[in-house]
Amino acid sequence: MTKRIPLLLMASMAFFVSCNDETTVFVDELQENLVVENDLVKLSGSINFENSGVLDIFEDEQNTNKQFSAAKADEAGDYPITLVAQVSPPSFGGSTVLTASHVDVDGDFAYVSYNLAGEDYFGAIDIINVADPHNPVVTSRLIYLNSDINSLQYSDGYLYAVGGLNQEASLTALSSSFVTKIKINAGGTMDLSAGVLYGYQPGDNSTDVRVDGKEVYVTSGKEGSVTIYDSKDFDVKEEELFSDLRSLAFSNNRVVVLDAAFGLRILDDNLNTKKEIAINSDFGAYTKRTVDFIDDKIVVAEGSKGVGLYSYSSGTLLQYIPIIIDPNNTATGDVVNNAVAFNKDIILMANGGAGLSLSEDRGPSASPYGVIQINGSVNYVESKGDYAFAASGAEGLQIIKLNRLSQSLAATCATLPEYDGTSKLVINEGQDIAFSGAKRFNSIQVEGSLLMCGSWTVINDVDIKKDSGLLEMNGNLLVGRNRKRKEIKIEEGATLRIEGDLTIYGDLDLKDGSTIEFIGTESVVNIFGDVKIGDNVTIAGEFDDIQDKF
Repeated sequence: MTKRIPLLLMASMAFFVSCNDETTVFVDELQENLVVENDLVKLSGSINFENSGVLDIFEDEQNTNKQFSAAKADEAGDYPITLVAQVSPPSFGGSTVLTASHVDVDGDFAYVSYNLAGEDYFGAIDIINVADPHNPVVTSRLIYLNSDINSLQYSDGYLYAVGGLNQEASLTALSSSFVTKIKINAGGTMDLSAGVLYGYQPGDNSTDVRVDGKEVYVTSGKEGSVTIYDSKDFDVKEEELFSDLRSLAFSNNRVVVLDAAFGLRILDDNLNTKKEIAINSDFGAYTKRTVDFIDDKIVVAEGSKGVGLYSYSSGTLLQYIPIIIDPNNTATGDVVNNAVAFNKDIILMANGGAGLSLSEDRGPSASPYGVIQINGSVNYVESKGDYAFAASGAEGLQIIKLNRLSQSLAATCATLPEYDGTSKLVINEGQDIAFSGAKRFNSIQVEGSLLMCGSWTVINDVDIKKDSGLLEMNGNLLVGRNRKRKEIKIEEGATLRIEGDLTIYGDLDLKDGSTIEFIGTESVVNIFGDVKIGDNVTIAGEFDDIQDKF
């Protein structure tokens, strides 16, 4: 189906055409198809903390091959993941709401592209500063009134984005597939003052972009191509036609493209085909499907089949990673794998209506682990550093923190044994226990003495009991969720000692005569509920109170 926009909109735009037949430079003050917003106050309304907090993971017994018993089912879980915030999709005119199509992460910034399902062309780009894990900030937003934006990548001060427009309604577009280049200022804002550079290529819609030094690789869909542009002026250096390209990736002078009409094609620097791997999968029409490298493996999003892992050397299929279905959550769309992201030893799968699943990469093979409990139909996922970014339809962009141990914290905790026990942790009076690790707990109750060194999430309450209760935490502790708030309660005579980062999606209840103590000068407290302070409460040490609740 060909997408359409009103002819009047495109015909009314003023423009400047450069000397290069393959490029067009639009001068922003003369055009009406771009709306840029760099006002932080206006953009702040896009950040939503309503669902923020501890995320549980549905662990699938069948696919993980676990031998479950009542005791095993109650073990503390791995991967203490939290939802930091959601970014609401851009809208225009009060009714047109976009959906996220791609995410690229570079340094402290996440770059997000949006498009619109259906016949009309409409897109946007967001830049989000995630330097502060407690407070993501949308720093810039650009809305396209006549273009879908399907993919993007930041490189060396510029943002490169690709998408589709209605060529019939444009006086300058050489095709409906385009790539554009936008200057990015140091503070994470889009600068249109120097104009916006466009390049065009065959096909109905550009689908993916990768920047490699001074060259920009772009794929386009039906009857499209893979095209190499000069990053400076978008001169076409090489171009090769293909049937239906969805994505590309390169690593160590290896270029692979995913052709939905055939499978994988490995190309050389001149785009000549070196090797082909046929794939018998239904990639769908006009759908997002990605390809990537990990070591000697090529990873392919194969729709209803899940994720296919192929050997680059031999071309053979190594395995399929299936889509895990959470029986507790009804699918909100097609159950298909759209995209895959890798982060050290985990694989994140964007499975449409089946949500976001996590698998464990164990070298020669990967094992499904479970489904992360977020809402929405997940169309794309990207993961770098300690974050994952899930593009999930009407739920917008979901910023997820993995809460892994930093190298320094891991070194600090190295002398303690790793925790291996129940998710309902109870330390009885007279017990003195210390452990390290990174786990998901259901609840914690301390009557004796407990030292936790690592990164921990707790779905329900933490209760430090009267008189003898002592909880010492070195690292990260996150409790509750905004839509299901919980608390940390420190009873009379009990003590909570913190060296690190404490986040409570709920209340901190300091009973009469209780103590909370902060060690060092770098501790952070982020409390979304209330701080209730009784009589004769001791609050000692230095800490950064994010929400100003003390």
